[in-house]
Amino acid sequence: MEKISAKDLAILRSLAQRQLEMAHSPKNHTLEKEWTEHNAFRGKRPMIHLEMWTFENDVIPPLLECEGIDARDIEMKLWRGIANQALLGDDTPVLAYYSIPQRVQFELFGFKTEVVFAYEGSVGRKFIHKIDSLEDPSQLGETKIFIDCEGAQAELSQAQEIFGDILPPKLELGCLYAVPTQLVVFFMGMENMYISMLDYPDEFKAMMGRIADDYNAYFRLMETEKMISPTCDGQRLNQGSFCFTKELPDSGILTTKDVWAYMDSQETVGISPDSFGEFIFPCYKALSENFTHLSYGCCEPVHAIWDKYLSAIPSIKKVSISPWCNEEFMGDRLRGKDIIFHRKPSPNFLGVGDRLDEDAIRSHFKKTLAAASGCKLEISQRDVYSISKNVDKARRYIEIIRETIDEHWKG
Repeated sequence: MEKISAKDLAILRSLAQRQLEMAHSPKNHTLEKEWTEHNAFRGKRPMIHLEMWTFENDVIPPLLECEGIDARDIEMKLWRGIANQALLGDDTPVLAYYSIPQRVQFELFGFKTEVVFAYEGSVGRKFIHKIDSLEDPSQLGETKIFIDCEGAQAELSQAQEIFGDILPPKLELGCLYAVPTQLVVFFMGMENMYISMLDYPDEFKAMMGRIADDYNAYFRLMETEKMISPTCDGQRLNQGSFCFTKELPDSGILTTKDVWAYMDSQETVGISPDSFGEFIFPCYKALSENFTHLSYGCCEPVHAIWDKYLSAIPSIKKVSISPWCNEEFMGDRLRGKDIIFHRKPSPNFLGVGDRLDEDAIRSHFKKTLAAASGCKLEISQRDVYSISKNVDKARRYIEIIRETIDEHWKG
């Protein structure tokens, strides 16, 4: 790690002080209480989060002042912690510490995920497949788990030295997650995955059973190594939410049942619900038994598998209602239940074009508010890859959502 110059050090310490002050502000304390009540199904209003990491290069780089490479990297991370609240005005809370992720890698069957991007900085990518069928199951090697304690400790020590007397750094594992079908697609491709269900059904089921076993081994290792950390006071919950709750412990030696977790299977949208039940659900059901607080789903339309399968998972506390999901169907199923209607609107309203179509946005959210009436609603805008470098556009988008809620939400 390079030496941080005096000039860059002053910039980082000032930004750390700003984060601390924002974290202890009355506004932030209110947000923390609202998220906690929301996650306990007692919230008074829908919570709103605009996930920024996909378009952060439109927002953060122009704000950076540091000159050193390492210093700019830390400055970027500090800005990530405050930019939503400081610039966009959504309900993203600010942490009173500097979060450093534990460095853990889960390498399913020994296949290292390889990605080729269309060009530097591109969203377009392809994954290098390692096998094309399950004709020879011996190709599936031993799953490997790598823990880089030294690297994580080095990052912790650096942050402590720079601004630890202002903003304490903390190592966190974060919410647990399991995404079996995503990893299968990474090493063999979606088409090959589908064909393998037809050509090698027994081998496919055996593979999914092994995935469940290997994930469980990973979770047990995290428990044994005492790496599981609390997820109850603002940590990110995968797919655009936050882990506020008073129902989980905030300290001590923790197990998988003591933290928030996340699962999805968006890669299986091309198979029937019955095929999902036969080939995929047994693995997911087995993994879900590790958790008490589970957020489920990404882009997959969960309505197709809700009644027969997902509703049988008692730990689900939030479920993704994606742009391809039947909102009305899921509203009927979740109304009055202790499961949050986690709406992920189409990204096109914010991400396409230089100007907002305010009428279209209002109409879109009015439909959601009607479908989710009687549910606990959370709006998580994801998958926006550009805001045309126009922060005012994103801020106005949040304002329109709030205005539409004020006018039409019936709770």
